[in-house]
Amino acid sequence: MKTLELLAPAKDLATARAAIDSGADAVYMGGPRLGARAAATNSMEDIRQAARYAHLYGARLYMTMNTIVYEHELEEARKIAQEAIEAGVDALIVQDMAYCRMGLEGAELHASTQMYNASPERVRFLGQAGFSRIVLERGLTADQMREICSATDKEIEVFIHGAICVCGSGRCYMSRSLSHRSGNRGECSQPCRQRYDLRDGSGKIIRKGLHLLSVKDLDLSAHIGELIDMGVVSFKIEGRLKDEAYVRNITAHYSRLLDEAIAARKCCRRASRGRVSLDFSPSPAKTFTRSGGDYIFRGKRAGLASFDTPKAMGERLGRVTKIVGRSFLLDKKSDLASGDGICFIAAGELVGTNINSAEAGGRITPNRMEGIAVGTDIYRNYHKAFYDTLGATRTRRSMPVWATLSTDKKGCTLSLRNEEGTIVEATTDTHFEPATKGEMAIGSITSSLRKSGSSPFDVVDVEFQFDGPVPFIPTGALNALRREALERLEELLRNSQPPKNIAPEDPTVPYSLRTIGGDHNVANSLARRFYTDHGVERIDEGYDLLPDLEGVEVMRTPYCIRREIGQCLKQGSRLKEPLTLIHGTEEYRLRFDCKECSMHIEKM
Repeated sequence: MKTLELLAPAKDLATARAAIDSGADAVYMGGPRLGARAAATNSMEDIRQAARYAHLYGARLYMTMNTIVYEHELEEARKIAQEAIEAGVDALIVQDMAYCRMGLEGAELHASTQMYNASPERVRFLGQAGFSRIVLERGLTADQMREICSATDKEIEVFIHGAICVCGSGRCYMSRSLSHRSGNRGECSQPCRQRYDLRDGSGKIIRKGLHLLSVKDLDLSAHIGELIDMGVVSFKIEGRLKDEAYVRNITAHYSRLLDEAIAARKCCRRASRGRVSLDFSPSPAKTFTRSGGDYIFRGKRAGLASFDTPKAMGERLGRVTKIVGRSFLLDKKSDLASGDGICFIAAGELVGTNINSAEAGGRITPNRMEGIAVGTDIYRNYHKAFYDTLGATRTRRSMPVWATLSTDKKGCTLSLRNEEGTIVEATTDTHFEPATKGEMAIGSITSSLRKSGSSPFDVVDVEFQFDGPVPFIPTGALNALRREALERLEELLRNSQPPKNIAPEDPTVPYSLRTIGGDHNVANSLARRFYTDHGVERIDEGYDLLPDLEGVEVMRTPYCIRREIGQCLKQGSRLKEPLTLIHGTEEYRLRFDCKECSMHIEKM
């Protein structure tokens, strides 16, 4: 059986629990330091509690340590990593090769997407160099992913939903070129979401004040089965800074899709235990979204960017066809209601307001009409009824157990067994007299033992092994036995840990390059030792160590501004080279590699 994992993000302990409750087989979250989201850190005690909660359901917890590490931080990084392992973390997601030289005991290492895992050669090397799992670069096509999966026997993890880094992950230095804030240190200032002017070689501004590098979100909902068939085992949702509503909604959505894909294949199973009961209908359009698509999964194409705004606009409801006083009508029926939030583009800016009323005839009255005109596209970025439902419901994840009640001369024993065959017992040495009505007593005992209360278990069946007539057991005694057995099983599972898949390092495998440049961002002696051990002869100083990035290629991306504005060089373009991006006083030269079909951005 192929084991498949839905991997959800969590910014804190509460969100981690919500992700597990909503169907995640694993959760990834930041620790005290050195994660690629500096604003999403957690204490080691919260990490410990999150691991215990995940392990209750046979799920796993991964801790992100996916920034580069400076020399003076090596000992701190090693200490944090070792403490995380001892706290029950199942794997560390890392970017810096230093972790391969820290002598960590019991460490399962996952190669973060921040390593720019975009080729079969790269992924094959990482698998041989001690990584049990490789997280692929998001800017890959389906064919590229398929080729990579065929090149290694290590686990492959793929992002299926959320924000896209327009640059190759871990190879973006644009934020660092504008300030001290570096994406490789978890402090990205998100320059790709800023406004830029585009100037051609004649000095003409051909696009002004647009979000030229801001791409839409990823949504691979329609491709889960295809990803399974190509060899992907972990399906990752982006969003360690997102709120709990987003995590619950998106996790529940993909959990259903993964279950459906597994049901159609019969050779796969989920990585964790438990059944999720939802009392809401998940919908990706209802929480944070930048109008998601499949990015370049189906090939490089235009229509990937959101020039007008980098913000989440939500679900498109329709276009305004008529203005009636302080109200408007749309070209299609909607379920807008009082309290909903809407947004739209007016004079090049994203504008938002809330709905005061929505009549059955389609007349919609917002709090303000400024900017709304015939032809305006209306989006709903806050669905009050959906959020009210989420806030009022508690998603429950439960595990089936089977009970056996037995008696002998010494007393009474209740045994509980879960799906995996784990058994716990609770006993009492009390002797119970025979029941006057055996059949009625059996019914009463069964009813009492099947009440699992607020525990994470469902007692699905009760068997009896009586040494003599059916006993009369008071309800209080039955409840005490049941509570004790359920608590023992819960504690046993919380303290268990799924087996680790620690990959050995082959010290003889050579790296594909003999010289590595600053784009590899080697920033400490342990990372240098790792590459030297694998045959690298020259290692340039990492770009994040340089005081100035003038003349450095700060971004390489499969996204192309030329393609996006209909000026692809392959299809013929009259724009005079070179093209330049301008942001305030900063300028960036654009180069286009048509053979590779990529865009390169250089700091001027």
